Amino acid sequence: MPGVAELVVEGGHPLRGTVGVLGAKNAALKEMAAALLAPGRYVLTNVPRILDVELMIDVLEHIGARCHFEDHRLQIVVPDELNPEAPIDLVRKMRASIVVLGPLLARCGEARVALPGGDDLGARPIDMHLDGLERMGATFELVHGVLVGRAGDGLRGAEVELPFPSVGATENLLLAGSLAKGETVIVNAAREPEIVDLAAMLTSMGAAVEGAGTAIVRVTGSPGLQATTHRVVPDRIEAGTYAIAGAITAGDVTVTGCHPEHLRMELAKLEAAGAVVDRGDGWLRVRGPDRPRPVDFATLPYPGFHTDLQPPMVALLSVADGTSVVTENLYDARFRYVGELARMGADIVTEWQHAVIRGVERLSGCPVLAPDIRAGAALVLAGLRAEGITAVTGVQHIDRGYEDLEGKIRSLGGRIERRDAPGDGPGSRD
Repeated sequence: MPGVAELVVEGGHPLRGTVGVLGAKNAALKEMAAALLAPGRYVLTNVPRILDVELMIDVLEHIGARCHFEDHRLQIVVPDELNPEAPIDLVRKMRASIVVLGPLLARCGEARVALPGGDDLGARPIDMHLDGLERMGATFELVHGVLVGRAGDGLRGAEVELPFPSVGATENLLLAGSLAKGETVIVNAAREPEIVDLAAMLTSMGAAVEGAGTAIVRVTGSPGLQATTHRVVPDRIEAGTYAIAGAITAGDVTVTGCHPEHLRMELAKLEAAGAVVDRGDGWLRVRGPDRPRPVDFATLPYPGFHTDLQPPMVALLSVADGTSVVTENLYDARFRYVGELARMGADIVTEWQHAVIRGVERLSGCPVLAPDIRAGAALVLAGLRAEGITAVTGVQHIDRGYEDLEGKIRSLGGRIERRDAPGDGPGSRD
């Protein structure tokens, strides 16, 4: 496919230096949706220029907002009247767009949202979103692939106990509850830092939110919400990616503009693998070992090991001196990238949610295909460690979650460039 991009990585060059991170993708997208709750002019700062933000801008503009994005500053002007619809051609590209459901139901009393797309990480049903909103008075029907929600009498506060601490369901209920009549209590809520950040934005808009970051979140609806200005919390996944990049290359990388306390488990596992990790106020530093030690871990909801950093960590452990076992508890298709690492010489066996990684002394560069955002980052990191040249296609996935990944790696001394991919490479595979 002429014109399709690939990242070409030359291995064997330790990363050294300082790199900064921007706002969290997983916070910015939800805070953009929060703007739909009330008319006015919103300003979000520290917003990354990534593909998913551009896609969410398209969703908001279809609904009726006007957006201007420049220098990591996003202005959103929301009108008094909205078109409560998120069409399939936009929603199918990004799963996070389902989070407009709660704000539209609360603000307009109706919502038409196509079933979401995004990374293919296995079954991720939205039943918890719908069950919770139904307890708040909404009704739903599926019409030609479009989810039609109605709350003609408005949403009302309710107690919703989630069977699993779903981030998306917690966010949708938090957003909907900000305009609902009375108090909404979310039991077994997700505790991620991005949810705490969303709650901070909603509070600045006039909502009453208690308990964000704990298992029980209470939000009292207010009809008097107003537009606000908010700085997006730093992206812990981007910070973690560069931390692991320093470790896998036996380098010395300092990450600034981050909150190391949001990566406690991940940094602890890096230390267990032999990296030296220093932490400070808004920064962390990782010095990697010549060869990592094996480490076992399982992905879990926050404050456990984040599933999005599992693929980069597996890339690191693929060259460890020993055998590691990794258990993926969140997404049943998260290990789809393992075959691509195997093409580079990794010795990894997967069975259901487990991966047994027998570390090898060296990886060999070759053409590989990124199946999703974090797998793409993992393959780039593997290429930085491998002998020779690694060509990573499927770069559009990486661009959904990282702003200028190659530029930041080059600033640390890595050898990487973006170029057009040949049509008969792995990027042509379906």
